[in-house]
Amino acid sequence: MYDVLHVLTDVGLVRRIEPSGSVARYELRVGDNHHHVVCRACGVIADVDGAVGEAPCLTVSDDGGFVVEEAEVIYWGLCPDCSTSHTSRKKPR
Repeated sequence: MYDVLHVLTDVGLVRRIEPSGSVARYELRVGDNHHHVVCRACGVIADVDGAVGEAPCLTVSDDGGFVVEEAEVIYWGLCPDCSTSHTSRKKPR
């Protein structure tokens, strides 16, 4: 199975994402301007579209001789469910 995923990734049919501290995951959404947001509490990952004209800095000022092939943006925070439970735990009773 992993050999197939590797081949599909190499030919651009799937995209591998592996946020720090997470196992690798694969997605079918490739070739567009989207990023990912990861919940620090439960680990859920969601797609977020890049805002036109508001793209984060994805061009390096000095590539150090590297041939840069892609850039990856991952946002971290709390998903709606975890954010709600986190807020309700902080409220005094």
